[in-house]
Amino acid sequence: MEVGTRRGRCAELVVEAGGKQALAINYDDLTGPVAEGDTVLLNTTAVELGLGTGGYHFVMANLANEGTTAAGPGHIMKLRYTPLQFKVLAVEEEASPHRPALEACADLEGMPVIVAPLHSLVAPAVAGVKAEAPHLKVAYIMTDAGALPLAFSRLVPRLKERGLLAATITVGQAFGGDFEAVNVYSGLLAAKAVGGADVAVVAMGPGHVGTNTAWGFSGLEQGEIVNAANILGGQAVAVPRISFADPRRRHFGLSHHTVTVLGRVALTPALVALPELDPAQRDFVRRQIAAAGLDRRHRFVEADGRPALDLLAALGIEVESMGRTRREDEVFFAAAGAAGRLAAALARAQD
Repeated sequence: MEVGTRRGRCAELVVEAGGKQALAINYDDLTGPVAEGDTVLLNTTAVELGLGTGGYHFVMANLANEGTTAAGPGHIMKLRYTPLQFKVLAVEEEASPHRPALEACADLEGMPVIVAPLHSLVAPAVAGVKAEAPHLKVAYIMTDAGALPLAFSRLVPRLKERGLLAATITVGQAFGGDFEAVNVYSGLLAAKAVGGADVAVVAMGPGHVGTNTAWGFSGLEQGEIVNAANILGGQAVAVPRISFADPRRRHFGLSHHTVTVLGRVALTPALVALPELDPAQRDFVRRQIAAAGLDRRHRFVEADGRPALDLLAALGIEVESMGRTRREDEVFFAAAGAAGRLAAALARAQD
């Protein structure tokens, strides 16, 4: 076994499995540190099923370690009641140095909250904010609807290294952020009171669950997060899933998932960002919106999301989703960039 790239407390490995070389991920928080030559026990299920894990196996145990330790503060368990459960210090705990600030913050006071349905849309959303107002601080709140370890994301470290992200917060069973929170409500408050954010971006980690049904999709949490942002006195800015490159009819134009999220799940109004489209595309999406009655529930605003994508390109940050890059599916990413620019305008109005 060889140890390759390290990202914080995560290591990419080259292992031998079934007589062949393969890639694997080790999380120090779960299985302890790993060194060259160690023998590890692997979970190979996702690779065997061809799921979207980037072709990685995952280390379940390092036989060179006697076990993980309970060192460090905190008593909030993540991955609760599994053999891999471990403790973190959540911002809400009495032992947390951030507890007083969190207790004193009961309202987002109009802070814009960008809510995206997929992890791949985080980068253009953040870049949209910074393209419009470079001085604004942006926090990313990662939910537990996709990958649970934030360290699995290659995207987030790049955003932080380039100065686009000020803080990360992992909520629910997700872990590994700069701050840990019990749920998305306290995570949103922590973004403002602890992370000092002017704008928050909320989305799941890499990967998602879909079943080709209206309700069997992990991204439906987007509607619930819209509600949470508004309940806490924020301004929810929803990123619609739009594509004219996806060959699946249910995702052509405005995705059926966005129609369900905004039409059935989000019970409070959101500002919904639409990217600039050519006339035929614009008419098609507008007809979809009207047919679903979404314009009676939410406010749709058009904005140019391309400055966000240009900023990412200038910083050397590539975006990709479902195997498609900006070149193949610009509209998809531009919707998130438009949301970022609209959120920045809202934040600047409060200055």
